[in-house]
Amino acid sequence: MAALAWNVHFLQAQHAQTETSRALIIVNQPFSRELLNRVWTSSTWRSCADGGANRLYDTFIDDPAARTTYLPNLIKGDLDSIRDDVRSYYASLGVPVVHDEDQNSTDLMKCVSAIEEEERREPEVKFDIVILGGLAGRLDQTIHTLSYLHKLRKTRERVFAVTDDNVGWVLDAGEHVIEIDHNLLGQTCGLLPVGIDSTILTTSGLRWDLEDYPSSFDGLVSTSNHLVPEEKEVRIKTSSPIWWTAELRKSGLL
Repeated sequence: MAALAWNVHFLQAQHAQTETSRALIIVNQPFSRELLNRVWTSSTWRSCADGGANRLYDTFIDDPAARTTYLPNLIKGDLDSIRDDVRSYYASLGVPVVHDEDQNSTDLMKCVSAIEEEERREPEVKFDIVILGGLAGRLDQTIHTLSYLHKLRKTRERVFAVTDDNVGWVLDAGEHVIEIDHNLLGQTCGLLPVGIDSTILTTSGLRWDLEDYPSSFDGLVSTSNHLVPEEKEVRIKTSSPIWWTAELRKSGLL
């Protein structure tokens, strides 16, 4: 089986939106307007998970005229976090605000379900999912993101989580090739054995490459590895699913 190809084109300033269909989910964590601009522009369908609508609204607190150009396709969740003024604002502009009281699913999971409903309506469309947030703030919410993306690998090919500090995703068992944009990605990266007993890793293109190396929480965890400036790609072979993370250059988003 050929290696699965990955890139962070959705973070590039000049992005061809037709390249890939992407769905954006904004969760209730802080982000910069610069990062929002990148992920919004590269997405064709956008949603806010409950309080994520507050974050979107407040991004334009000093530029309210621009707010109307950033209207999501959907706001969904149990709606215990969205403020009344934010809910009224988006509803008045025709944005569907959907109350889903299912307490066995998080607001993030409810938005993924909405994406799947969109795909059932348009079977020719299959979205890559970009989650804005999910890797910062409360530890329990971060663990949920790690856990949920680990599970989603079984049904979705590509799901990314991105903050102003880093970007990450789950690499399923097998071989992967990651295109490295050094203008966007900083030096530090990691391979994290989350949700598994252990894995066997082989890499190329990193400062400290691994060859048939066991990785687990009880053993080696490849944190604080480095991307190599002259390398345009990183290749990873893993026997079990593993999280890949890389830091973002703040200058790359300006």
